[in-house]
Amino acid sequence: MLNILGRTQTVCSGLSRRALMQIGGAGLLGASLPKLLAAEQARSESAAKPRAKAVIFLYLFGGPSQLDTFDMKPEAPSIIRGPHQAIASRTPGLQVCEKLPQIAQISDQVAVIRTMTHNHNDHNACHLIQTGHPWPRVAANGQDVNTSEKDWPSMGSVVEYLDQRAAGKELRPFPSYCFLPFRIGRLQGYDRTGQYAGWLGRAYNGLASDIRNRGKLDNPFLRECTDEELDFRVRGLVSEQEVSLDRLNRRAGLLEQFDQWRHGIDEAQRLQAYDGIRDQALAILTSDKIRTALDIRREDSKVRDRFGRHLFGQSALMARRMVEAGARFVTVAWDSVAGTDGWDTHGDGTVLSKHLLPKFDQTYSALIADLKDHGLLDETLVVCLGEMGRTPRTTSATYGRDHWSFCFPAVIAGGGVRGGTLIGKSDKDAAYPIERRVSPQDLSRTIFDALGISDHELVYDTLGRPMPVMDDGQVIDELF
Repeated sequence: MLNILGRTQTVCSGLSRRALMQIGGAGLLGASLPKLLAAEQARSESAAKPRAKAVIFLYLFGGPSQLDTFDMKPEAPSIIRGPHQAIASRTPGLQVCEKLPQIAQISDQVAVIRTMTHNHNDHNACHLIQTGHPWPRVAANGQDVNTSEKDWPSMGSVVEYLDQRAAGKELRPFPSYCFLPFRIGRLQGYDRTGQYAGWLGRAYNGLASDIRNRGKLDNPFLRECTDEELDFRVRGLVSEQEVSLDRLNRRAGLLEQFDQWRHGIDEAQRLQAYDGIRDQALAILTSDKIRTALDIRREDSKVRDRFGRHLFGQSALMARRMVEAGARFVTVAWDSVAGTDGWDTHGDGTVLSKHLLPKFDQTYSALIADLKDHGLLDETLVVCLGEMGRTPRTTSATYGRDHWSFCFPAVIAGGGVRGGTLIGKSDKDAAYPIERRVSPQDLSRTIFDALGISDHELVYDTLGRPMPVMDDGQVIDELF
């Protein structure tokens, strides 16, 4: 259905082609006319059947090395294969890094794509990975600066948008899109793009927790965190005992941010969106269900130990708690700290064996087992990747590697995924795909398809202009 100036008309059975041409000529459509017509026609003919109710999106920001994880090349020269040995997994033809022994033992429950590829060889690709659309700008000196009103919406924000529309005037008991443990770039002082609602409008940004860290060079992903640090709060989220209801409208914090955003906005169309945001904020501030889900201390200590007491482990556990509470798209981001250990291993690759791979191995295997124990794995799609890989040749004496977006892995599980599946083959140096290239657009379309969201589904920006959810990519059918 198209909603034009408050009037709903069906393109295929009511709105004439001439009228649609006039609308397009008036500049009311955010998509090209042929794409819009195709989307309307396809959407009227079929709808995707959901395989999964929710997605947990594990994002290893910085770019894990394919040669040190899931695309080992044991016969290559040492300058290419690096310091790690390959071990067998339960998937025929798949060898993984020796630092991933627990994942090797559950590989029959996951699918590995070895040939993710794109041409945006920089961290700005975080927009492409999280939205399924190329970033429309080029940042100077690699600075990835968010200008959300121009960016494509994240996949999570699209889910939030569609769920809110389906709910109508009723507020969902738990936000559909959540982001843990904090926004990407926070540790480096950036505001990374791709994680927001973009031109959909701020009402569809994810509910993001706000874990605090000790200092700019402190990396809470690599050490054990205290319960005091693991305060998965949202700015402005407090108990009724701390703030009485008659003070909520005057409370500084979350609501104050909304008031600042309202200042200067034209009084007509966007005022309604503001009221929706404020209603959501009030619901969050007073929700026992959300407050309970965010209290990780309610989990059994043995379960928490199993995930790892570092920030990534506890955030992955929190993702399961949010899915249980009703969240539909939960991103868990392993962020990097400038000048310290992280997945952006330019200078020092030894951090992989010291910290990154063992902690990832622990948390990922624990999450898959935990979802299975709770009966959630079959209905929860777990997607894990970075925005790129690393160069085939090491670039330092300590096995550092530079950016390489032309061939890197993704690991997918749950939500109807056929375990033990291996997709794609790279060349002898893990530099380029030679069989089955898979794009981020393919992955995004597959995620939407798994949730039952047609790629021809239309979403509308803050000015009411329609756009199809996806206009590129193919579903990765081999996964299912």
